[in-house]
Amino acid sequence: MLATTRPRIKVCCISSVHEAWTAIRAGASALGLVSAMPSGPGVMSDALIAEVAAAAPPGIATFLLTAALDAETIIAQQRRARVNTLQLVDAVPHAEIARVRAALPGIGIVQVIHVVGPESVEEAVAVSSLVDAILLDSGNPALTVKELGGTGRVHDWALSRRIREAVPVPLYLAGGLRPDNVAEAVARVGPFGLDVCSGIRAGGALHADKLARLVAAARGA
Repeated sequence: MLATTRPRIKVCCISSVHEAWTAIRAGASALGLVSAMPSGPGVMSDALIAEVAAAAPPGIATFLLTAALDAETIIAQQRRARVNTLQLVDAVPHAEIARVRAALPGIGIVQVIHVVGPESVEEAVAVSSLVDAILLDSGNPALTVKELGGTGRVHDWALSRRIREAVPVPLYLAGGLRPDNVAEAVARVGPFGLDVCSGIRAGGALHADKLARLVAAARGA
């Protein structure tokens, strides 16, 4: 996929309608809404996810982060939340992704790939024909308690670049992005979009100034 010089901004771990609008006013084009996870920040109730998704204006992508691995559960979550995009944070079997696609036409599907080594390139390529985008993160699904995002860690951007060049779909980059390193990330990886959470928060709350500085740095890169 060709590099992007002005990446879209997805603000994850949104906790309220107020935070959603803070993100949108700062330039976010997508909101990340976290459902039940084995670990990590930002988990919300299904009811609150649905409330935030309903408040988002047209043109804003609403991503439901789900750790479910079966199509039935994922489909039911989307129908409760009414989001327009599903973010699969674990390695969902390809047959299950196909079932989700068939049941939810018009709903975006984004597969997370946790960049842990060269094998992540093969994993991304293998699933890329089934999804609308790939999102690269710094988790570790092999741990006893799976780490499926929200780590605040930077992973190997050289591998991220290889994945971006190898897949035919848009690529989002996540993992430890902050106002002081995001320009380098954009230059080195050339992602379609950036996914940010911990790097634009203070005391757990979305920090409007940090987000504004990150957006400016990313778009000036």
